[in-house]
Amino acid sequence: MGHPNTPQLPSAPTEIADLYPESDGKPMAETERHFRELVKNMNRIENHLAPIPDVYVLGDMMMYYEEGNPRKSISPDIFVAFGIGRKERRIYKIWEEGKPPDFVLEFASKGTYRNDLTRKVELYAEIGISEYFVYDVDRRYLPRPLMGFRLVGDAYVEISALANGGIFAETLNLEFHDLEAGLGIYDPAVEAWVKTAAEAAETRAEDAETRADQEADARQQAESEVARLQAELERLKARL
Repeated sequence: MGHPNTPQLPSAPTEIADLYPESDGKPMAETERHFRELVKNMNRIENHLAPIPDVYVLGDMMMYYEEGNPRKSISPDIFVAFGIGRKERRIYKIWEEGKPPDFVLEFASKGTYRNDLTRKVELYAEIGISEYFVYDVDRRYLPRPLMGFRLVGDAYVEISALANGGIFAETLNLEFHDLEAGLGIYDPAVEAWVKTAAEAAETRAEDAETRADQEADARQQAESEVARLQAELERLKARL
């Protein structure tokens, strides 16, 4: 029996669920460029899919794929899962969600590119993720800066590029492109590039400014035409 003044230590967790860490201790991205590309494109995908109520878009979250084995985990840069709702999550347990994500996008770097094209290709196929895309931000490590894989049976098949150079993701109905400025995402349904919420707001503001300028020009032209007609009318009256 312990001394009455001895503080009681918390008991060790008895549930295996308590043993799933929320972080792997690794940085979110290898470089600032990787970080900016990750955040920008996650925001673009999230903004594009915002009208769909049951889609979950996130990145750098610990994902566990074997119940009872906390070592079986991975942390995708960006993933999209349809049909699971948008409730706040701290980790993603595939057996609790009832399904794996539908789409994963990784940003390859010097420290990750080997795994991106070997272990992750095998693992994401084994987990059952329908499409896996990987983008080489520095354009120096992968065979091609942008590569996509689609699950056929129980293995991935590389997706061929479109005539315009993009790679089509069936799960998202979007095209991914390697552009001079970085990764671009294009929506062929509306023939427009996918934007972050901030980019979309800036575009709306620019469009509003353009419309205002056009309306001002139209008013000025109308006023000039009225003045011309009035002058012509006065000239005709003077002849009478």
